[in-house]
Amino acid sequence: MISVLLVDDQPLLRMGFRLVLETQPDIAVVGEAGDGAEAVAQVSALCPDVVLMDVRMPGMDGIEAAKRIARDHAGSRVLILTTFDLDEYAFAALRAGAAGFLLKNVQPAEMIAGIRTVAAGDGVVAPRLTRVLIETFTRHAGAPPASTDDPRLDRLTDREREVLIEMAKGLSNAEIAAGLGLSEATVKTHVSRILPKLGLRDRVQAVVLAYQTGLLRPP
Repeated sequence: MISVLLVDDQPLLRMGFRLVLETQPDIAVVGEAGDGAEAVAQVSALCPDVVLMDVRMPGMDGIEAAKRIARDHAGSRVLILTTFDLDEYAFAALRAGAAGFLLKNVQPAEMIAGIRTVAAGDGVVAPRLTRVLIETFTRHAGAPPASTDDPRLDRLTDREREVLIEMAKGLSNAEIAAGLGLSEATVKTHVSRILPKLGLRDRVQAVVLAYQTGLLRPP
């Protein structure tokens, strides 16, 4: 059973998320919070597997809350809800330790899949958010290097590099498999090898590394 804490300053949104999640036999909503400070306190008390959290809230926002949860409660992974006009907030939350991002108008099935993915230890970046994340990263970090000289990349096989590039584009395992002519199980195996080879926690960090090293360049 995946335990979830809902964090949003709008009670109606929390109610809607709860109604969606409670239809799933493997997901249990164990608590709610209306701001970041309450979220941190609830995580301490409830130890949820996943914290589904809005990024902009009064008082302590989702960025600071994500930072504290990532620092003090590694077993609870934060899945941020954001919108296109909050790209800088999303980037800051990523740096703070969030495991991924979904749009606030996400379809129920995508939200449920995202929660399951994060609970399993992977990261989630909604494909439509990848472009925004890249642009924001470029603004904050400057232009990426001209060559892929990060020694960590030498640990990868040619196929693993190809998979990493596709991951960095925000593609799912199924989409990567279709594009490279592989089975989805094979792609999953490559991903499971790529992340530890590069010392990365999840796919979110893989996106950043690919652009940081110049392996993939912004459009």
